[in-house]
Amino acid sequence: YIELDRLSTNLASRLAEKGLGKGDTALVQLPNVAEFYIVFFALLKAGVVMLNALYSHRQYELNAFIKQIQPKLLIGSRQHEVFSNNQFIDSLHEVNLSPEIILMFNHQATDFGLLDWIETPVETFVDFSSTPADEVAFFQLSGGSTGTPKLIPRTHNDYDYSVRASAEICGLNSNTRLLCALPAPHNFMLSSPGALGVLHAGGCVVMAPNPEPLNCFSIIQRHQVNMASLVPSAVIMWLEKAAQYKDQIQSLKLLQVGGASFPESLARQVPEVLNCKLQQVFGMAEGLVNYTRLDDSDEQIFTTQGRPISSDDEIKIVDEQYREVPEGEVGMLATRGPYTFCGYYQSPEHNSQVFDEDNYYYSGDLVQRTHDGNLRVVGRIKDQI
Repeated sequence: YIELDRLSTNLASRLAEKGLGKGDTALVQLPNVAEFYIVFFALLKAGVVMLNALYSHRQYELNAFIKQIQPKLLIGSRQHEVFSNNQFIDSLHEVNLSPEIILMFNHQATDFGLLDWIETPVETFVDFSSTPADEVAFFQLSGGSTGTPKLIPRTHNDYDYSVRASAEICGLNSNTRLLCALPAPHNFMLSSPGALGVLHAGGCVVMAPNPEPLNCFSIIQRHQVNMASLVPSAVIMWLEKAAQYKDQIQSLKLLQVGGASFPESLARQVPEVLNCKLQQVFGMAEGLVNYTRLDDSDEQIFTTQGRPISSDDEIKIVDEQYREVPEGEVGMLATRGPYTFCGYYQSPEHNSQVFDEDNYYYSGDLVQRTHDGNLRVVGRIKDQI
């Protein structure tokens, strides 16, 4: 932790020395490496509002992000196809959208190297006075299935609350060893409770490039990982291989599953095949996060996606005429609460379609509420744009 603080301060100081600070923006695209978190905390310290692109994003998405936030700083990896040569960067120069500073992971000799900036201390003292807690800390990306993801402004206050409350619900402590095999910037992997929750609790985050089971099982054994977070498609792969490699995953105690609908038939296999507890997670980068609790009954855990983090989370389930439906009936999910956002960045037309006059956000999910207050996700209204 001292090293994480030192290295992130090095980078933040170097950026401040170059004139970056509060109100500036950054576009970051890194694979699942420790440097992702060093950069994340460095930019928070410097007050630079970042957008963390997924490593799967290509030139089309990166172009759209750059046009929206016009970053002064770009951090990428030379191993990514977009940055394997200078064609994309040169194209930004041509339209006057080139960031002032470009840092490269796995850099070439002519680049500013990200690792050099991280590892080299700055002699001059830089005062990192706190950014007001209600200001935007960074942009998350919407989970829409078509078009370019929309930008979700997350404040220090709302995100920190979500992380702290999630860490408590999930029972994290200094002994927690979390496998990060999903994309590190994804909201699930970052804050539900994700790496930030584990770091808040004083635990350990173990990185994997992807959820491929054989590599992950080896990492679990080597680092005695006791918690993992996966999407259903990855769980299926793990279930198929677990019997052959059960000795490698003996340390695993908790598997979180979220990000997509998880059939009950698969949910029931998790404790039996992987020999660990299952926790279902239904969350959104826009805010609302639901968990099955660790002491919920098996039936609740296998058949629902949990209930909200906070007693102050407000949920309505409504029909097509926006009338609330009786308990147990399927309807559209609408929510507002202490850590749910107030609108997409620079998207007034879309915001008018997904918020009502009482500031409830309509996520596009079709859900039903059980008698115990848990939510069951049954589908989507349509593909979200």
